Amino acid sequence: MSEFINNREKRQEKLKMLIKKLHDGASVEDVKSEFDTLTTGISAVEITEMEQALVNEGMPVEEIQRLCDVHAAVFKGSIEDIHKEDSISFEGFDEGHPVHTFKKENRKIESVLEEVLNYLSEYTADPTQVKLDKLKFSLIKLSTIDFHYKRKENLLFPYMEKYNITAPPQVMWGVDDEIRADLKKAIELVSLEMKEIPKINEVTRKAVASIGEMIFKEEEIMFPMVLEKFSQSEWIEIEKASAEIGYTLLPVVKRWLPKVTNIETHSKEVVVNTVVTSTDVTNTDEDIVINRIKKDSQTLIPFDAGSLTSMEVNAILNTIPFDMTFVDANDRVKYFTQGKERVFDRPITIIGREVKHCHPPKSVHIVEKIVEDLKSGKKEHEDFWIKMGEQFVYIRYFAVRNKSGEFLGTLEITQNIKPIIELEGEKRLMSN
Repeated sequence: MSEFINNREKRQEKLKMLIKKLHDGASVEDVKSEFDTLTTGISAVEITEMEQALVNEGMPVEEIQRLCDVHAAVFKGSIEDIHKEDSISFEGFDEGHPVHTFKKENRKIESVLEEVLNYLSEYTADPTQVKLDKLKFSLIKLSTIDFHYKRKENLLFPYMEKYNITAPPQVMWGVDDEIRADLKKAIELVSLEMKEIPKINEVTRKAVASIGEMIFKEEEIMFPMVLEKFSQSEWIEIEKASAEIGYTLLPVVKRWLPKVTNIETHSKEVVVNTVVTSTDVTNTDEDIVINRIKKDSQTLIPFDAGSLTSMEVNAILNTIPFDMTFVDANDRVKYFTQGKERVFDRPITIIGREVKHCHPPKSVHIVEKIVEDLKSGKKEHEDFWIKMGEQFVYIRYFAVRNKSGEFLGTLEITQNIKPIIELEGEKRLMSN
């Protein structure tokens, strides 16, 4: 066993050295020739451990992100050879399972990638308006990949972090954002009155190549990793939250509702996992759960002015016309409202997640600075306002303190204020 661990550690060190060579400017071919001597036993897990080790040693995530496509080019051949015999059969999953849905989307995405390249070649050879319109329509279809990436970032990444897999999600999120930006740029270029055909060709092909590499990374690296780690109840939570975010190029997605029989018992309280049929729990257990819920919803919670039941508090907070998210003093998401009008995605899976992992790598430093200033007392609030399509979004961060001044956490309030700033005159009568 010790010999196996030593060999693994040595290989890990050599792999890190190769990545550092790439970082220092070595060519892909130079590194690949060295890598060929280390192909025995290479797995997706080892690549992940290598990236995590580099981050732990202080290499910025942005540096690893910059090398991400090079990693894929170097490792792709060896991983594919191994997975020919040893890969997990994704096709064996029931329809509606999150992995099944992600893969189904990837097949649709691949067909659109092929369509984009065909229309691009036709347009660059003969730049007519009809061919340009076809290219633009295909790019717009492809831009719906945002839903695929949002589900990955907001539903899979929180559970990966739970299992201490933090570096790969950060790197992948950064690349996702680059793909989004390239697609947006490509659509802008084909919409300009003066068409820059070489630039359209360059940006579009870059986006297509990056998306293809991302599909490879998801299916050969990320999915095997998470299938090994996630429990069935976690997959159920992911599936439940998926529809709220949406899907890419799939008009209908079948619900996946497996039977869950496990019950977690904590002292005298019984907590039933997400999907449980009546045959899974005894009458006594059901009574305990139901009575506990009734009792909690009727207990009065005292406030500085008056008292409310937990049911009333929940209903009030979900009625207010803006989103609120509370991050505790340990920088973990503890609560968010669930009103009818949502500005940003807030799936239940972010509860307990470190706030820095809830944002793309390019904006993490801003979030950390905001929290640092609020904690220290340098600021009591920080405000931002941005245009998002038809919305004008006002984002405010407040330090939450008790009466003694102790910092309890950060409150984020987000609201589309466009209807407010467009108000004119006065309104003194009730609407009909």
